[in-house]
Amino acid sequence: MQELIERIKKDGVIKPGGVLKVDSFLNHQIDPELSYNMAKEIYSLYKDENVDRILTIEASGIGLAVMAGHIFGCPVVFAKKSKSANISSDVYCARVHSYTHGNDNNVLVSREYLSAEDKVLIVDDFLAMGEALRGLKAIVEAAGAEAVGAAVAVEKAFQPGGSSLRAEGLRVEALARIASMTDDSITFCD
Repeated sequence: MQELIERIKKDGVIKPGGVLKVDSFLNHQIDPELSYNMAKEIYSLYKDENVDRILTIEASGIGLAVMAGHIFGCPVVFAKKSKSANISSDVYCARVHSYTHGNDNNVLVSREYLSAEDKVLIVDDFLAMGEALRGLKAIVEAAGAEAVGAAVAVEKAFQPGGSSLRAEGLRVEALARIASMTDDSITFCD
């Protein structure tokens, strides 16, 4: 999606260690117009899949997921990274390693929000190693639902997550795919 690529070029900040900081428009401060346009693009990719549930993980994927849910006309469920007093003990759970935060989380979704009849689209902001998407896919499978695919804003295609998830049979669509990064430049895939 050219609009997203241009915004990354303009406002993205490359940090040492291959970190792309896009928090001024995507995942800390959110540009609603850009998010809406990204959600419309996600809809165009998955409109024939009869999506009736969007699934994401807290926290940075929620904004894009909600926009997508609005356009698809379906609920958005987000996996919580910790159990709170107001979540049922009847949950689907998957262990997810976060390379960004350097920790593991048991992510939880109340069973009342996913069922075997659901056709689920997984939405997130980034795809690098694929752990978050893999964990969400495991939750969808535990519910007996169908994961129709995953949509991400940015894929670091030079890392193995996207290719390994595709090899496992999950349809993965990225709105911007990064072929390589150095400490001062980004090359996007064609």
